[in-house]
Formats: sequence, C-alpha cells, structure tokens
Amino acid sequence: MKPDLTIASGQQDGAFGLIAQQVRLHATQRPEATALQDEAESLTWEVLDSWMDRIAAALQRDGLLPGDSIAICALSSVRYAAVFLGALRAGVAVAPLAPSSTPDGLHGMLCDSRAKLLFSDATTCGTFIGMPRLPGTVALDDASGCGGARRFGDWMAPEGAVPASAGISPDTPFNIIYSSGTTGQPKGIVQGHGMRWGHVVRSGRHGYGPDSITLVSTPLYSNTTLVAFFPTIAYGGSSVLMSKFDAARFLKLAEAHRVTHVMLVPVQYKRLLDHPDFGTTDLSAFRYKFCTSAPFGAALKAEVLARWPGALVEFYGMTEGGATCLLDAHLHPGKLHTVGRPAPGCEIRLIDETGQEVPPGAPGEIVGRSASMMTAYLNQPAKTREAEWFSPQGVRFIRTGDLGRFDDDGFLVLIDRKKDMVISGGYNIYPSDLEAVLLQHPDVVEAAVVGVPSEAWGETPVAFGVLTPASKLAPEALQAWANSRLGKTQRISEVHLLRELPRSAIGKVLKRELQRMRAA
Repeated sequence: MKPDLTIASGQQDGAFGLIAQQVRLHATQRPEATALQDEAESLTWEVLDSWMDRIAAALQRDGLLPGDSIAICALSSVRYAAVFLGALRAGVAVAPLAPSSTPDGLHGMLCDSRAKLLFSDATTCGTFIGMPRLPGTVALDDASGCGGARRFGDWMAPEGAVPASAGISPDTPFNIIYSSGTTGQPKGIVQGHGMRWGHVVRSGRHGYGPDSITLVSTPLYSNTTLVAFFPTIAYGGSSVLMSKFDAARFLKLAEAHRVTHVMLVPVQYKRLLDHPDFGTTDLSAFRYKFCTSAPFGAALKAEVLARWPGALVEFYGMTEGGATCLLDAHLHPGKLHTVGRPAPGCEIRLIDETGQEVPPGAPGEIVGRSASMMTAYLNQPAKTREAEWFSPQGVRFIRTGDLGRFDDDGFLVLIDRKKDMVISGGYNIYPSDLEAVLLQHPDVVEAAVVGVPSEAWGETPVAFGVLTPASKLAPEALQAWANSRLGKTQRISEVHLLRELPRSAIGKVLKRELQRMRAA
C-alpha cells in the first residue's frame, strides 16, 4: 500500500507536497523499517527523520537561510543522502558536484552556487585543499586531518534538535544540477521543490511503495539518479546505495535484497547482460527497470525485455525538464525505435529554425512544458532565455536542442541531436569544453570534437586538431596532454591531426564530415 501523498503534503488538493515531509510520515507509520542502506551503515525511517532534523538544525545554527545552498562532492552513501534530505527540510538548496570534475571545474561550480558549506569524503576532500574562497567543510565519513574539515558526527546538532520551519513553496530552489564545469563557466540548472514533486506524482504509476527496494547504482549528483531516488523516498521504499557501479556487485546486491526498481543508463544494461553471472542471478523480484540519459538502442531494449524480468520504461527528457516522453517498452515492443509518447501532464511541440511550429508529421526541434521545468540557469539569464521558447499565446516551453518527429501513433522518433553533446556512459560531455582545453596547447591552432559510437560507452569523444606549421607534436602526446586537464568522464579516446578542418561555405565546421572521416 502506498502512503497518501495528500496527507503527507498537508495540501487538500494534493497539487504540491514536500519530500522531506514524506520522511516524517514514514517515520510515524513505519519507524523501524529500513529507509537507506549502503555497505557501511543503514538508517531506519525513524533515525533518518531524526538525522534530517539534526542536519537542518545544524545548517540553521551555522546561519543558512531558506534559499541558501550547500555543495556535496562525495561518493554515494547513506550520509550523502541524509544531508541532501536534511538540507531540503531547512529549505536549503543542494548543489551535488561530480567528483570526476577537474579542480578548476569544481572551484567554478562552488563559486557559482555560492555554497555556504561543502560536504566531502575521503575520496574527494584532498581536491579542495588550498582552493581559494572555500566555504566551511564537513567530512561525511568522519575523516580527520583533511583540510580542517569538521567531522560529520561532531557537526550535526545534538539528538532531539528541532529545526525552525522553513516556509517552502513550489518555487523554492530544491537543487542545482551542473551540466558542465570544465570551462570555468559552469551551467547550474535550478530545479524547484514543485518540479521535484511533479516527478514524484508522475512516478506514482511505477509501482513504488513501502515494499519496494531500489538499487541506486548511478551517482547521487546525477539527475538520472534523482528521478528514481526521490520517488522511492516519497512512497516509502528502501534505497540500497552503491558507491560505484560494478556489474558483479550489482547482481549480488540485486539478488540478496530482492530489488524491485532500478534506474540505469544503456551502457550499464549492456555490461550487466554481458556479465557471466547474469544468467544465474535471481532477478525475479524486479517490477520496474528504467533507463535515461543516453540513446537506448532498440536491439538492447529487446534483449533487456527478453532476459530480465519486470517492466522496462525509457525516459526521454533533460535535466532542465519540460519535454518528457515515456516508452513502456514491455507494452509496446513494436515501438522500441522510439522514445515513447509525451508523459502525462507534458505538452510537446516541434518547431522549425524560425521558431514556428511544423506541420503534422514533419520533423522539428523538440520543445516541451510540464509541471517539471527548471526555474533557470543559475546566474545566467542569457542562457536561460536561449533555452526557452514561448508559444504565440505566451506559454513557456523548454527547448531540447534535439530534432524529432511524431509517428502516426503519437510516438516520438528522435532524428538527431541538434546540439553536439556527446553522451558517454550516461554522462553529458560538451565538445566545446574539450575544444577549449585543446586550444590551450600552444601548438594547436584549431580543434573540433565529435562523438563516435563506442561498444563500451555508447559514445566516446574523438578530437581533430590543426597544428602550427612548425609543430612536431604527435597525436598521442596531445591526447595525453588534454586528458591530464579533463575530468575522468570527459577524456578523449583518440586524436587525429589534419591540415585543415572541413567547413561549410559560411565557415562552420562540418562535424558530420569529421565523423564520416573517422568511420572510413
């Protein structure tokens, strides 16, 4: 039986509620049930609710007000999740940062978010030592001697602490998700409490409840993870957190905990299906498997359906929100080449390059609107305006930068990504970030990066460069130089040196031509 979201939210119409209040409800109804667990510790709903109060009270004690922000840069853990949830109870926004980012990228995101506290762990705290304008730091794993960070257990308010009411509205910032951080100008996507509550309501059809168990194997800094993690919390399910994905460990945990729900990216599905233990692992408890973040090939969807019990649902959308499609692959095996139909409450339109809607059946850029849309790009009003499209009636939509068309049954078929973003292992990689790094080398005159198919990662970035006439730089040397300055998830897999980059008549680099050259 699912908890009553209306009761928990305190709203008579159920239009808006607070995820943090859902925890209070579960703590009252099922205090001894497990809410969170990782390989080191677990928390019942009662203890999680108490920790959230202590965390919220500690934030208020340290002077944080509703609308302020904290940053978390650590591997996924029970304490990471508890701090995230506790901050929400205080009305404090959370900026979850990718540990794989470069130090410069992390510094840029910290400054941009204006985080007043930073939570790290033993795997990440060393990155911040000596960083200028660093806020106060707390070590989630109680590690000592790491840049003067306070121990988490000492930092939390005493047992029994009760925070002041935060007065949270749908527009109150919930989190700031960073889509890019290498260039020194990261793009922070501000999502409000109303947007996240919309995700919870939408997920009511996916079998979450007090008896559901979600295996969280993608990182908590990723929106991919959060769209499954927070519904699990809201509906009273238990979350099993992995610090890092490992196929063998995933299969063992899934069987041992009788996991019912999971969100994975396509490369993870591929690795699990290819693992020698997959066929002998009991996965019969699965109810729903989800996928998003990267192109999910029809053949791979079909293999998942054939070999893995439970429903398979693909999400199409962006962290910015707006356009969301759902493909219930188990119900529509003939539509695996599509990303499904618009989600309930979501309106999607297709527009041409002039911003006009295209005729039925014609391709166009995908724009969408729903209850789940970002507030803005933090501190970047011009970028926010670029991401918006307004209908002739003045209704706000979010642009995806993707091209698609609807088939006769209303299923969306993706044609191409209008933007040049590369999606590798479920991570968004922006070629312009990589190109900017390559151009810092004194021998590089021009640079272009494209995504090419990869068996291991779905896609991988490949660079093309033009050197100064006198340069003797080898491709391998340039690759090593650039990768030493890029985050782990951004690294270039190949470098090709050309006399000139192919360009159109108006001087635009023809990236499709580069991809064709690479494939030849």
